[in-house]
Amino acid sequence: MLPRQQPCLQGTSPANAPQRRRCSLHRKLQVSATTAVEAPPSTVQSQTPQDPLLLRAVRGEQVERPPVWMMRQAGRYMKVYQDLCKKHPTFRERSENADLAVEISLQPWRAFKPDGVILFSDILTPLTGMGIPFDIEAGRGPVIHTPIRTMQQVEQVTKLDAHGSVPYVAEALTRLREEVGNQSTVLGFVGAPFTLATYIVEGGSSKNYTHMKRLMFTQPEVLHAFLSKMADNIADYVRYQADAGAQAVQIFDSWASNLAPQDYDIFAGPYINQIVDSVKQTHPDLPLILYISGSGGLLERMAKCNVEVISIDGSVDMRDAIRRIGPNFAVQGNMDPGVLFGSKDTIAQRVVETVRSAQGTRHIMNLGHGVLVGTPEDNVAHFFEVGKTVNERL
Repeated sequence: MLPRQQPCLQGTSPANAPQRRRCSLHRKLQVSATTAVEAPPSTVQSQTPQDPLLLRAVRGEQVERPPVWMMRQAGRYMKVYQDLCKKHPTFRERSENADLAVEISLQPWRAFKPDGVILFSDILTPLTGMGIPFDIEAGRGPVIHTPIRTMQQVEQVTKLDAHGSVPYVAEALTRLREEVGNQSTVLGFVGAPFTLATYIVEGGSSKNYTHMKRLMFTQPEVLHAFLSKMADNIADYVRYQADAGAQAVQIFDSWASNLAPQDYDIFAGPYINQIVDSVKQTHPDLPLILYISGSGGLLERMAKCNVEVISIDGSVDMRDAIRRIGPNFAVQGNMDPGVLFGSKDTIAQRVVETVRSAQGTRHIMNLGHGVLVGTPEDNVAHFFEVGKTVNERL
């Protein structure tokens, strides 16, 4: 399951943090920023046509259309998922059993053939491998029974042992790759340090983030130590997913838009950089996607995180977003998921408008947020049908 709506490195101030390098892939991406939607004959041709469409689009190769997938595409709006939940009622059972995680991940693949197949999991899943127990309770969501708010507690957080604690994640990703082959891109995902820390400090979901903000402004050294440790562990978790079969990994910083911009620069952005720098040392060609819900005020700051793809939420005009982040990124998004409650003509119009607004750059068609519970499956099918035939409709 995708996250709910809901680095200054340790001992280093953000003002003195070193400039982050762009990975070699990111530098190469600068030379090409046009899809086949309006690609001139001289556009670089794919050197690896066997690779999935989404990967080729992110690299800036000439593609026949923008790839299309949907955040939260596996989940509660699908009847087949609802039926499965009757037999397996707890979320953790569904997400921590490789057989079930694979089955749920493949349900939208069988129904709609999206260009991305994302692992059914949760951003909190790796916490058990760090010595941080949690539950996901029906009607309440995530619960951390022992919130972390002191330096002593931070010191007790362990280095992530993904192989020992979450082997079902690797098994599921490996089997997904075997199942879809190169017909689609297998996507992993992780939570960003600030968002994970917010859950852990608050003890679960929060409306006012009182405990987190108190820690930020009274004991920032405790929070920085915690965020740095989380960044190291999440970088390892990204590598673990990539080694198991994930061909791209999306980073969700669900709560970062609740920060003032200057606080994002201190408590969120630098730790995403820490993950990106670490991952690129070992996996330089792994595409990383960054998504922040409600990120209209943070786009320029997201660009400084040096990921390959910036996922644009529905609160921002796509053309404006591209202008603000510059030409060196692929973009993902950003149709309002509420449109999927409308007529098929409205859905088609919005898909075409979104693709047209991103013409001239590398674009992954997606929603600006996850698909909503209660969305008609026929409308989701129409979204994918239009997305796959969009070049005929422009």
